[in-house]
Parts: sequence; C-alpha cells; structure tokens
Amino acid sequence: MIRIGQGYDVHRLSAGRRLILGGADIPFCKGLDGHSDADVLVHAVMDALLGAAALGDIGMLFPDSSAEYLGADSISLLKRVSGLLKSRGCSIVNIDSTVIAQEPKLSPYISIMRKNIALACGVSTGAVSVKATTEEHLGFTGSGDGIAASAVCLIEAEGS
Repeated sequence: MIRIGQGYDVHRLSAGRRLILGGADIPFCKGLDGHSDADVLVHAVMDALLGAAALGDIGMLFPDSSAEYLGADSISLLKRVSGLLKSRGCSIVNIDSTVIAQEPKLSPYISIMRKNIALACGVSTGAVSVKATTEEHLGFTGSGDGIAASAVCLIEAEGS
C-alpha cells in the first residue's frame, strides 16, 4: 500500500544560535531558536514520514517539555523515525521538501542536505529532493524573522 505524508515546521531566527538545515551547519549571523537544534527542514520531513505511517507527530515522540531532547541533533531523531517506520513494515519511497527563507542563500548547501537526509532515512540521495525559495520579502520569512519548511513523502506500508 502506498501512503502519502505531509509535514510543516517553522522556527524564529535569533542571534547566538547556529543555523542547522537538513543537518548542514550553515554560516549565518542568526540561527533557529528551539528546544532541539531547531532544524525546520528535518522536522518537516519527520512529520511527513510519521503522518504517512499514521504514527502521530514529532511533538508526540520528542516533546519539547523533555530535557532529553534539549539541544538534540535532528538528524539523529530522523534516524529514529526512519527506524520506527521500518519496524512497522514501512519503507520510504521518496521525500520532497522546500525551505522557505529570505536569506541566507541555500543553494550551495542543497546537496549536503539531501545527502544527510538520505543517509538518516536509509534511502538513496535520488529519493530525496530539497528545494529553497524566498517569499519576496513578504511575511515573517520574507522579513527575516524566521524560516519555514514543508515536506511531502511517499511510503510503502505492509497491510493497512
């Protein structure tokens, strides 16, 4: 059975934080604020995968009220989500994602992000798409207040 999942995440940009997107450390004057490393791209991918498998969302698995996940590496959490899907008889067919950020320019890091996500999910890089876009200075992402990401995925699941 083929199933689709959709995920979305957003975090505020703030000084004094590293900017981590798709597991890549991106040089920038601000980073994303959050309980974990606040990697919006990986968070959106995890929610898409969990949604496709009807396993809830990342807030249920990795609550921000838990000290265990303070500063957590989102790529490590993605590996756990991928393992959970595999244990439930699900395999990832593909992932398509978009990062919405006015700056910094992300094109130099796209291939690194794709590779990091693919490795964490145990799929080929060809099964992972990462795109970046701006919002032409509109809204909170366009003003540089935050970064958002969306993702969709297809999985094959045994049974229903």
